[in-house]
Amino acid sequence: MGKPTSADLKLGLATGPVLFACQQFPEMNAMIMRRFRLPGDVDRARQYVLQSDGVQQTTYLAQRYCHEAVREISKLRPSPERDALIQLSEIVLTRDK
Repeated sequence: MGKPTSADLKLGLATGPVLFACQQFPEMNAMIMRRFRLPGDVDRARQYVLQSDGVQQTTYLAQRYCHEAVREISKLRPSPERDALIQLSEIVLTRDK
């Protein structure tokens, strides 16, 4: 979602796509627990993420939260600040980096 492929895995981080992929590939649990430190862990985890619907599920979840945020922000009285918050919510979903 806007970051180089595997960047978070190389840092030992389990992001949304990884956690959703783990539901489909439980063998990822061990890799997550050891923070993808063994040789081949990052590549194997990346393959599992690509084979799963983890990215799609993460995107859907982000969209749900952003739409809910916009709905709540829209209840505020009109102002440049309110408009900026709504715009920020939309940027979060469409950013490249």
